[in-house]
Amino acid sequence: MLTHPTLDMLRDLGLHGMARAFQDLDVQAEARALDHGEWLAILLDHEATLRRQKRFEARARAARLRHDAQVEDVDFRAERGLDRSLFLKLASCDWIRQRHGLLLTGPAGVGKSWLACALGHKACRDDFSVAYHRAPRLFAALALARGDGRYARMLKALARTDLLILDDWGPEKLNDEQRRDLLEIIEDRYERRSIIVTSQVPVERWYEIIGNPTIADAILDRLVHNAYRIELTGESMRKQRPIPAPETALT
Repeated sequence: MLTHPTLDMLRDLGLHGMARAFQDLDVQAEARALDHGEWLAILLDHEATLRRQKRFEARARAARLRHDAQVEDVDFRAERGLDRSLFLKLASCDWIRQRHGLLLTGPAGVGKSWLACALGHKACRDDFSVAYHRAPRLFAALALARGDGRYARMLKALARTDLLILDDWGPEKLNDEQRRDLLEIIEDRYERRSIIVTSQVPVERWYEIIGNPTIADAILDRLVHNAYRIELTGESMRKQRPIPAPETALT
């Protein structure tokens, strides 16, 4: 068998998964009993798996998630009011396919950001584009972009993302520019793309955070409509972490 020319051709064509599988099969005695169709199926399966992995890695890098969180690692035993069945339903990512939203509220330290990042990580694995932003930094970045001509381009990039995670929203009231920015973001995503918003402030108080009644009505009507809600309770989970023992001084 012309192993090397075949490998070179596969690599030249960018079929690195097939090349790797071909190389592995070629040294396995039992693989010689496979017919051509079975060989081809194995090679194609390896190529598809490698490409999925590369797409996931690229999406995960682009998402810039705050936590390296996995939905499989969620602690449902913690007393914070997390509905197991609802969260597992969200982990399927069907709500993203249906272009719904998620509002995640609760006091500091109960795991809002971690859960949002876990869902974001799962979305990357399911081949959705994800972008994570802390709300204060996003508003600051938009203010800078407005001044140097990047504003429209930045909004367009946000609008194209399948899942936008807007973390740590509130409790400070929005100013005029931030209100308009938030309206633009929500308007671009309404019934087109999904969003997760996390906040220490209950949804019922978001109206007063936005400030302007007309803009608040427009934002909340689009944001709350068709959105799932997770309202966490309890004490900060950070208090439950063991304090690491101090390192022994060298003598």
